[in-house]
Amino acid sequence: MFDLLPEEARLLLNVALMATGQNRFRSAVSILSALEWFRPADPSLDSAKAVLFISMADFGEAVSFIDDVALRRFPGNPMLLALRGMALIRLGRDADAAVSLREAAAQTADPAAAALARDLIPA
Repeated sequence: MFDLLPEEARLLLNVALMATGQNRFRSAVSILSALEWFRPADPSLDSAKAVLFISMADFGEAVSFIDDVALRRFPGNPMLLALRGMALIRLGRDADAAVSLREAAAQTADPAAAALARDLIPA
């Protein structure tokens, strides 16, 4: 049996995100599934899965996954909250989106998530 070094896991996560960006969703799913086996407690995997659902235009599934799985494992995670808000906007639920986005924007632990959330807050 072997393990992945943190740098190897990060590289594979980036490959999965690149596959998602190129609409190679099956490849992304396979990579993320393998990474979950090695790094089940990594919130970036759940963020990547949420990005995958959003990229597939499956916004309802993105919200369900974030609510039922990701935020239960990583409560208050700012990137997950920002992605939740993004998916809710696409579902036309701006008021619900604003709640998640404001929560993500108010934190300081993840500046990228806070900036994303601030940019998405509906007017």
